[in-house]
Order: sequence, then structure tokens, then C-alpha cells
Amino acid sequence: MNGAQDLGGMMGFGPVVAEPDEPMFHGDWEKRALGVTLACGGLGLWSIDESRHARESLPPPVYLTSSYYAIWTRGLTTLLERHGLVGADELAAGQSLRPAPATPKPAVSAPAMAAALARGGPCRRGPAGPARFALGDRVRTLNLHPTGHTRLPRYARGRTGVIEAVHGAFVFPDSNAHGAGENPHWCYGVVFSGTELWGAGADPTLSVCVDCWEPYLEPAA
Repeated sequence: MNGAQDLGGMMGFGPVVAEPDEPMFHGDWEKRALGVTLACGGLGLWSIDESRHARESLPPPVYLTSSYYAIWTRGLTTLLERHGLVGADELAAGQSLRPAPATPKPAVSAPAMAAALARGGPCRRGPAGPARFALGDRVRTLNLHPTGHTRLPRYARGRTGVIEAVHGAFVFPDSNAHGAGENPHWCYGVVFSGTELWGAGADPTLSVCVDCWEPYLEPAA
């Protein structure tokens, strides 16, 4: 979807200012936001793609005025209510009003969390068929504007580039975010010139590599 998070190449937001010696967390609540989000994600009710979509679906005025971890907690609230772990009345009250429902997986204990994070959730899958494209192929991204989830940034849609890497087959976020199955597809590193993305006024020495799933691509004419 064309959400507020998709800011690549957009003007008017000012420079990205790096914070010198930036701490990992700016407050204890950020630590808790990270921990609660990871713990809830381990209950087996949603995928990482659905969780991303929940955050990216926040209304633009909310998304653009929220800090990083505030976006996480707002997205988590959406997921918890959607999957029946909390009710609107409990959110309003700020506390549990009924016993917690059963979940597909038990809650991960604190001692086991480090091991769970080390294992991660690899998304590489066996391909359903051979790769359509090879290194050096010229491809064009489709001009997509879906109402659902996608990982193809707006600035790279309808652009021509060259395959620089064939990464393998991975879970397709566009379907997995909506519970439509993992539907794995080949994923490629596609290099675009700055002028192809942003026109003649762009830095001619600039190039950008975008990871693109195969359904985003077609052979360049």
C-alpha cells in the first residue's frame, strides 16, 4: 500500500540528522515496547509481514508524528485487538478485564528469549520453479499501487534496472501479510541509476540497489 512510511525519494522532510553517540534506547519504555512486541510476536498469531503492515497502515498524521517505538506499540495494539488478545474495553481501561485466551504457542520465558532471538525466523524457502531472471538481465518494475502490503517502494515502480544479485526464494510479504500463505518467490537485487529513479537532475554517479520479488518484475523492452 502507499503508506506514510514509504518516504524514499520524497522531498520536503528535511535531512536525516544522525544523533552523535545515540543510545540504543532513549527511555525504559522503549525497552519495554521492544520486549513486549517480540514476546507477542512469538505467540504464533501473526507473521512479521502482518506486523509490518499493521505499523505501516497507521494513518499518516499518526505515523508521521510518532516516534519509532511509539509506532511499534500502536501497531501491536492493532494486532492484539485484531486477534482477540485484548478488547476495546480493556484498552480503554488500561488493564486486563478477563482471562487471557489460549494462543498457538506458549509465551516465551525471559531466559529463553535470547535463544529464540538468536534462532530468528528465516524466510528463505525452496523455490516453486526456476528463476525467471539471471545476473545482468535488464528488467522493469511494474507500476503497482496495491491497497494491501508490498515491499516495492514507490520511487522504484515503473523503472528499469539490472539484476545484480539472485538471492534465492523467500516468503512473499504481499500475500503473507494478509494470511494468504507464504507463496515463496525468487528475490533479486536490482540496481537502478539515480537518473532513472529521479530524472536528469539527479546525481549521475548515484545508484540504488533494491531487493525485488519476482512478481514485481518484467523483462525490459
